[in-house]
Parts: sequence; structure tokens; C-alpha cells
Amino acid sequence: MKRRVAVTGMGIVCPIGNDLADVWESVKEGRCGIDKITKYDITGRKVTLAGEVKNLDIEKYIDPRELRKLDDFSAFAMVASTQAYEDAGLEALDESHDRWGVILSSGIGGIHTIEQEHSRGQKMGFDKVSPFFIPKTISNIAAGNIAIKYGLHGMTGCCVTACASAANGIGDAFRHIRDGYGDVMLAGGAEAAITELSMGGFTSMKALTKAADKDRASIPFDKDRSGFVMGEGSGVLVLEEYEHARARGAHIYAEIVGYGANCDAHHITAPDPEGTYAAKCMAMAIEDAGISPDQVDYINAHGTSTKMNDVGETKAIHACFGPHASELAVSSTKSMTGHLLGASAAVEAVITIKAIEEGFLPPTIGLKEPGEGCDLDYVMGQGRSTHIQYALSNSFGFGGHNGSLVFKHA
Repeated sequence: MKRRVAVTGMGIVCPIGNDLADVWESVKEGRCGIDKITKYDITGRKVTLAGEVKNLDIEKYIDPRELRKLDDFSAFAMVASTQAYEDAGLEALDESHDRWGVILSSGIGGIHTIEQEHSRGQKMGFDKVSPFFIPKTISNIAAGNIAIKYGLHGMTGCCVTACASAANGIGDAFRHIRDGYGDVMLAGGAEAAITELSMGGFTSMKALTKAADKDRASIPFDKDRSGFVMGEGSGVLVLEEYEHARARGAHIYAEIVGYGANCDAHHITAPDPEGTYAAKCMAMAIEDAGISPDQVDYINAHGTSTKMNDVGETKAIHACFGPHASELAVSSTKSMTGHLLGASAAVEAVITIKAIEEGFLPPTIGLKEPGEGCDLDYVMGQGRSTHIQYALSNSFGFGGHNGSLVFKHA
């Protein structure tokens, strides 16, 4: 028998806030977290904007001696996981952790450390790079560090599926509990790819916007959209077997009830322009949830602000939902945060769950006039209050990876 899975804790650090309360207030107010890049000299660079994490008191969460052993993506993961663990009240439970685990995803991992240590190796010789170089860069190390911190002995892993990474990680953690293999899972993603090499690579492939106006940079579905804005940070959910959560009196934010995953098998970077398998991915998640498409009230879209994604995703929504597509609310919170790559689905899952709990549709800020082929209700400008029973969150990644998650009001 399939078991129910509750969300009992959440943690987040991203361009619009450094904890759940701050982020949700930013969402309600429609704050833009995008601004000039401060992490390196942008003189002469084509891309000058990004969604950086701001004013994070990281030593509140991580001892400085431990921090030097972590790449930024791992540090963000530790912050968000600490918040989520404490939010769920797990530290108060005196029980075995053999069935508690972690899936913490990252699309790129420790690229800042790779750049830093390569420069050091060129100057001092490659036998002089840091002994922490390898454990700082490998993508699975964030999950490992979280497991070590809390003594979690259940399944611990890392999904690496580009911008669908955290969706696949959360979905796999959901199935792990639902199918009886574990009782508690920390699941999410982390990314810290605002670095010279990373940004240069995305610039060269013409994926990033060169817009200079931060309010007109990440504008999903807008006729003037010209590429995505890089963001950074982490989001972590505590997923828990429903009866386990109820027995201890845990606060339940929402239930996760459906997961779909497939592949476009179309191109290494471009999505299928017709959105055929994105539509099938959403349909899989809805079927997995045991509901009909017309029961979905809201979609947190992948909505990257690129020409191809936004039209393809719109087509996919029409194909999946039919006439109900015109009644759905759809928004892209990347308009506020930028695109956090492998962490995007986790940050968006946190926001989607709060949207369900609070009965509030997050806005697509900056969207002024939808472009050709973008004809849905994108919650333009300001958010709206309404009851949300079921919400779906989409994530699509390079290589054609697709992931969709369905959440239900508690």
C-alpha cells in the first residue's frame, strides 16, 4: 500500500531572502532579487546582472573552521537544511535515524572551488592545490555533509539532471517514503554558479540575458524576454511519512502527492519546441497523484525567460490540460529569483507549498506584455489571494530532463 507523504519542514536561502519568512514576504510583495554582479569585476562583460544571495549571516549556521571546507553551494545547502530540520522539529525526536536520509541535488556543484584551485595550481603547481579540493567540488558532498551533521543513516544521494535536478531529487525522496523504504527525507537542491567561468560559458551559448535593467531582465513569457538570469541559493524540504508526522504532532505544510519524470530526447540544450514530453511529464505527475487535470489550480512554471522555453512550456500546458489551461493560474517565480539551475525546483517547491498554505498566487513580476504563443493567465504584476487545493511545479533541464511535482493542500 502506498503511504502518504507530508512536508513538515522547509528551509531556503535565495536572492529574495535568507529564510522562509523573509522569502515569503518578498514573494507577496513581488520583490526583485536581481541586481549588478558583485562577486567579480564585470567591466567589459556582456552579462552584468544576476540573482546573488545577499547579507547572509552564514556563521550563524556554520562554524568558520568548517566553512573553509565547503564550496558555496554546500554552504547554502547546510543553511537551508539546518533551517528545515529545525523547522520540522526533528532535533527533538529520540529515535533511530536508520530510515532517515537525504537527497540534495546540484546541477553544477563546486565550480567556484574548481576555478579557484585551478588558478592556484597554475601559480604554485598542481601538487599544491587544497586537500579539500575534491570533497569541496563533488556534487554529492552537500548531501553527505548534511547526513554527517545529523547522523542520518538512510539513503543519501544527489540527482544531477541539470535544471531538473532538485525536482528529480524531491520526487525520488517522495517515492522512497511512499513505497516504504524510509520515514524521513531531507530533499532539495543547492547551486552557486555565479562565477566567471560558469557565467562565461552560459554567455557564450547565448542562454543569459544581456539586459542592463534589473526590472526587465528576468521577464518570463514577456515579448521582450531575451534569456535567463543566473541565481544562486538552496531550498530544502523535510518529507515525512504522514502518520509518523501526525503521531508527533508535526505542523504539516502540505502533502506531496504526485511526481512525473521523463526526457524530451530532443537536443542537448534546447527543449522540444512543441513541449510534447513536458506535457506527458505533467500528465504522469497528475496521474500519479490520482487526480484529474481540472483539479489543478496553479502551476509554478519552469518559466526561464528564454524564447524557446516559455513558448514550449505554454504549448505543453495546453496539451496536458486542454480547455482547463485557460482557467489555470500560471506564474514563474524566476521573475523574482532568477534561475537557480539545479536548485531552482527546490526553491520553487518551497514557494509553491507556501502558496498553497497561504492561499496566494505568486506573481510573475516584470511581465508587461506576453509574447507570441504565450497566452495563459501568468498572474501578471501582482499576486492574488485564492484557495489552492492542488498545485504543480515544473522543472526542465539541459539534456531534455523533465520533472513535475504535485502538492496538495493539507
